[in-house]
Amino acid sequence: MKIVAKIAKADEHLIFGWASVAADEDGIPVVDSEGDVIPIAELEQAAYRFVEFSGAGGEMHSKIGVAHLVESVIFTPEKLATLGLTGEIPLGWWVGFRVTDEAVWQKIKSGVYSMFSIGGRAMREELQ
Repeated sequence: MKIVAKIAKADEHLIFGWASVAADEDGIPVVDSEGDVIPIAELEQAAYRFVEFSGAGGEMHSKIGVAHLVESVIFTPEKLATLGLTGEIPLGWWVGFRVTDEAVWQKIKSGVYSMFSIGGRAMREELQ
């Protein structure tokens, strides 16, 4: 299964959507657009580091500071169970950003940019 993390809402210079989905509603791992599977525990730690140390949104992984993180929720199996949402939504990272760069905002509004993309460094492991 492959999920594209499309922007779910975009108005008032605010955008919301899945930054990354680790597993679908049935718990089946998701292959991202780069062909990678990110375990929810790894995604959770990466998201916490991003919120703690940065929170700056970028444009195409190069121009940093075009947006600021305003919302971040990691949905893990434990959190979904606590909320009574097991099987209702995927495991993953939901985000919201306020876009401060007008040129980037226009690209979002026109559909040039229609999804989120996370960056980072990791050691790739072949899955069995």
